[in-house]
Amino acid sequence: MFSHALRSTPRPLLLASAAAFSAAFFATRFPDVPGASVGSYVSTLLIALPSFVALFAYLGPRRAALSILAVSAFAYAIESVGVATGFPYGAFSYDDALGPKFLGLVPYLLPVTYVPLVIGAVAAAWSPGNLAPRVLLSALLLVGIDAVLDPGATVLGFWVWPEGGPYYGVPLSNFAGWLLSGAVSAALLLSIARPRNPPPPGTLDSAILATAFWTGAALFSGLALPIVLGIILFALLLYRRSRLRARSK
Repeated sequence: MFSHALRSTPRPLLLASAAAFSAAFFATRFPDVPGASVGSYVSTLLIALPSFVALFAYLGPRRAALSILAVSAFAYAIESVGVATGFPYGAFSYDDALGPKFLGLVPYLLPVTYVPLVIGAVAAAWSPGNLAPRVLLSALLLVGIDAVLDPGATVLGFWVWPEGGPYYGVPLSNFAGWLLSGAVSAALLLSIARPRNPPPPGTLDSAILATAFWTGAALFSGLALPIVLGIILFALLLYRRSRLRARSK
């Protein structure tokens, strides 16, 4: 199954995934070198770009823009509430590593980091029929992605959990929060997009690249479980991409 998915994955995507994985080495080992923050911003934008391009091609400019704006607005809202009150993720705060913050709470870059993951999860969960199972599966996939990225992001100092937690310093309440926010985000995207046909494979590419990066960050930070989860998730996303590619032929 995985070997077939690997063979059907475009070579540029595999090379980009390898580059993202390798970039995690420099991000974890040399976080304070001059220009590191600029490099982080550029790589974040490059990782996000494929899913945005694919979504516009899939939905058209109007519905794609509305979908991105709606999920972005929700992300700003729930993350701001989360930082201010601790609900629904648990007490946490963003460091300055991700740049200036909206209302002093949440980085302006948030839509570029979060929305592509939602697009990818919704694409991976695509199936004909009822929307409810797709929303739930999308939310579960987002929880899985966060289980890979959150420990590494904490090590890199992107955000802080002052009370710690049992999962590499991350509280379990965070994953309940991701399940809730992921379900709402997926429902928003699907309700605006109203997809009738399977999404193009490219809608998964940003999630694949992000998973490659954060799996690398876990490896170079010595985080065993996120490494295993990252490998499994990377293989799953490639498989789902191959299925969408087969449907699009």
